[in-house]
Amino acid sequence: MTRITCTSSFIYIIVYPSSIYDTFALSISASYIYTTVAEITGSEVLVFVEWFIYAFLLFIIPLFLFIVPLKRWYKLPPPPSPPGLPIIGNIFMMDQLTHRGLDHLSKLYGGIFQLRLGYLNAVTISKPEMARQVLQVHDNIFSNRPATMTITYLTYDRSDLAFANYGPFWCQMRKLCVLKLLSRRCTDSWASVSDNVDSTVKTVATKIGSSIDIHELGCNMTKAIIFRAAFGAQISIEDRDEFTSIVEEFSRLFGAFHIGDFIPWLKWMDFQGINKRLKRARLALDQFIDRIIDEHLANPKEVDAPNADMVDGMLVFLREVDGGKATSETGDLQEFAGITRNNIKAVIMDIMFGGTGSIANIIEWTMAELLKNPNEMKLVQQGLAEVIGMDCAVKESDLDSLFYLKCVIKETLRLHPPTPLLLHETAENCEVAGYFITKQSRVMINVWSIGRDKSSWEDADLFKPDRFAPDGDSANIDFKGNFFQLLPFGLGRRSCPGIQLGVYAVELALANLLHSFDWTLPDGMKSSELDMGDMVGLTAPKAVHLVAVPSLRLNYPSV
Repeated sequence: MTRITCTSSFIYIIVYPSSIYDTFALSISASYIYTTVAEITGSEVLVFVEWFIYAFLLFIIPLFLFIVPLKRWYKLPPPPSPPGLPIIGNIFMMDQLTHRGLDHLSKLYGGIFQLRLGYLNAVTISKPEMARQVLQVHDNIFSNRPATMTITYLTYDRSDLAFANYGPFWCQMRKLCVLKLLSRRCTDSWASVSDNVDSTVKTVATKIGSSIDIHELGCNMTKAIIFRAAFGAQISIEDRDEFTSIVEEFSRLFGAFHIGDFIPWLKWMDFQGINKRLKRARLALDQFIDRIIDEHLANPKEVDAPNADMVDGMLVFLREVDGGKATSETGDLQEFAGITRNNIKAVIMDIMFGGTGSIANIIEWTMAELLKNPNEMKLVQQGLAEVIGMDCAVKESDLDSLFYLKCVIKETLRLHPPTPLLLHETAENCEVAGYFITKQSRVMINVWSIGRDKSSWEDADLFKPDRFAPDGDSANIDFKGNFFQLLPFGLGRRSCPGIQLGVYAVELALANLLHSFDWTLPDGMKSSELDMGDMVGLTAPKAVHLVAVPSLRLNYPSV
């Protein structure tokens, strides 16, 4: 009878841990049982009860402390979700996992909703206030990145910057990339922008009256900028073509569906032959970047040398790790980052893959919107003429005075963010907007949807750069992380590390292309006929490349 009473009390408190007083009451009950049973049954039962009390103290109290917060989480509802099927959940809705598809679902289920994709919970955020909770209030919880089987393999087991989980390794690698490539102190990176913009303008000048693929023009310019900044060499046509094919295959593989990402015990299924393609793609990357690394190893430079590039900077740490050397600065990086050859290759691929498409897409979308809206084109070119004059090109020192161009770029980033879905992963259970989000949930912040949120923007679907003008209704909004209505480069710990260099390249390239040339659509096409559809993927480029015809606008001889 005594054992039944004790067990009943224990079960009651585990299931209903309403207050700390229950624990105290159970302690009193256990002491009473200990005394009573000892008097009745003798030393054997006394030993048993003593063991029971120790067990209670060692196991029950920690369990109680765990269940109390767990019970609080379970009081919170999960985010709204479309009906799903057993085991597979909402996998049949995979075609909706695009910025446009998720935007449509948000109109049905709200600014936060959840899809169950097999064993994976995918939470979508489509409102600025909820994005603030994820990127600012709970930034430490949402600082991890999700990674598919494909991404894990192609990034050398996530030894890169883009997909490594937040921690000391990631912090040190981000610091290294910024210091050696992306900061304003890296004069060679910034000089490469100016030089390659000049080269691009001269290329366009040789094609006056001919149709030019703006996307290809932007990609070639960006590749040349990044190659020089990262590798310290001009890119040859052969290298450019080889690298382009690698990036395109990586992009296709990143977006490929693999059932093992959602139902792990089915990962052996590979009907699409993805595993073979993965091996070929990484082998191609290995051969391409290994050749560049070997060239740098054969001609090493000091980290502070004026012509040192990003690879030189990273190889210094690789050589010191191999040689067992250590200094106060590099020692920190060795301890936390443990830089290896594969790590260098993964980070280089991040820079090449992330920077090339983003800058080219922003340039193409801006040109497309201006050709779609001729009045805005006139205003931009008028502002350029007033500030620069008609006898010289745009220089870096002129950019701060080009207010309307900045408004145009900002409006383009609102409508066409370079990465429409920001991917995060929860490191622990948490609460967002009154909903319970489980640990290791994949969180997709729909930046494309937030940029078109009608509660945040007047005429949200229209291209209106003057909304950012000094007298506009959004004059104070910028994309530097102070406002959650505009998040083209993310915010918080996982924001884009190359934003400063990237925006500079976009501004200088667009300013010179728009100032040096007038642009028209080919074959008498009307602006209303311009296709403004986008593609689905990690980025969202124009579905149909923009083709435009330049004519000379300036008088200076270099063009």
